[in-house]
Amino acid sequence: MDTREAIAVRILSLCRERNITPNKLSTISAVPQATIKSILNGESANPGAVTIKKLCDGFEITMGEFFSTPEFDMLEQEIK
Repeated sequence: MDTREAIAVRILSLCRERNITPNKLSTISAVPQATIKSILNGESANPGAVTIKKLCDGFEITMGEFFSTPEFDMLEQEIK
């Protein structure tokens, strides 16, 4: 799993926990539906920090809470 996939998995997990759809998330976070769709479909190469912050605000969590999951803890740094 890479960072993009981990972000998509986390968003979907939070939506399920809160019983909301990605469309509802768009409304409560002020992030365009197209942006959320792009993140969830893996089309967004690098979801920005501002977008993630807006999503966190919609979920009413901190960015620390967003990234504090085993999926993110297990990501390995890519060495180039």
